[in-house]
Amino acid sequence: MPELKNFSLLDLAPITEGSDARQALLNSLDLARAAEQAGYKRFWMAEHHNMSGIASAATAVALGHVAAGTSSIRIGAAGVMLPNHSPLVIAEQYGTLASLYPERVDLGLGRAPGTDAKTLRALRRHAQTAADNFPEDVMELMAFFEDGNAMGVQAVPGRGLRVPIWILGSSLFGAQLAAVLGLPYIFAAHFAPDLLDQALQVYRDKFRPSAYHSEPYAAVAVNVFAADSDAEGEALLQDMQLHFAALRRGNPGTFKAPGFTLDPPLSEIEAMETRNTLRESAVGTKASVEAWFEDFLQRTRADELVLSCMTYEHPARLKSLRIAAEALRNFKAD
Repeated sequence: MPELKNFSLLDLAPITEGSDARQALLNSLDLARAAEQAGYKRFWMAEHHNMSGIASAATAVALGHVAAGTSSIRIGAAGVMLPNHSPLVIAEQYGTLASLYPERVDLGLGRAPGTDAKTLRALRRHAQTAADNFPEDVMELMAFFEDGNAMGVQAVPGRGLRVPIWILGSSLFGAQLAAVLGLPYIFAAHFAPDLLDQALQVYRDKFRPSAYHSEPYAAVAVNVFAADSDAEGEALLQDMQLHFAALRRGNPGTFKAPGFTLDPPLSEIEAMETRNTLRESAVGTKASVEAWFEDFLQRTRADELVLSCMTYEHPARLKSLRIAAEALRNFKAD
């Protein structure tokens, strides 16, 4: 049986139809508390801008809210889209979190801006230049967490805290960068699975031991829709497929209640494309998701799974992640 070092949770603080950002963030805290009790190692949140259905844009603030209401689960950004920010500001933000919550903070960095051109202008960033500078910005950010650097500028708080840095990606670029820098790597298979196997191979083959990690550590984000029956789990997945199709059409909105339809209706091609995009999903009963996890871990040899579950009903989300944790404990290395 394959072994798993850790399992963690990715939350976007989804805003559901008829609700608001406050309730979404309260749900995030409730989810984190449940995850802490269920044995999840980390609670990740992600940066998205100009998205009416996601409340985690100010990721560091949202993570502080979660950390204050929990006691042991690690909190982390998966991720901060570094092209949107100066490295110094991010070092100060996550240095502040690490000062308040010692040994509980992780910082995942992505190269994509994660938003549209108009929002980039509102962020006062130049997308292509910032993306091209990503490797240099990552190294600058890492330097701010060390005791001293050649720039003569300090991140306060931040200096000397060595907040763990992770590289996020869905292409070979991030895999190569994480390997060269000797950092842990997270692949976003929950929405971009095509290069998963190749990226993991590149990361492991090219990994260089560093002061941060002596060997590669690969995490993979996947979806989970666990329920009391396979049919219930499939229904949750189908709702997510519709939501994702709406996102691709440029009209994501809030997360809709079960049974909603698209106008015009989802075409066969859209359905096929969306199903393929979300194919790395564990669906159904505990037995069903456990079998899926075993096959997936056998194939990828992932050190950590990062579970994403987007549902309209908060109780259904809690149940899904509880069932998944019960299944994953069977693979957890002692």
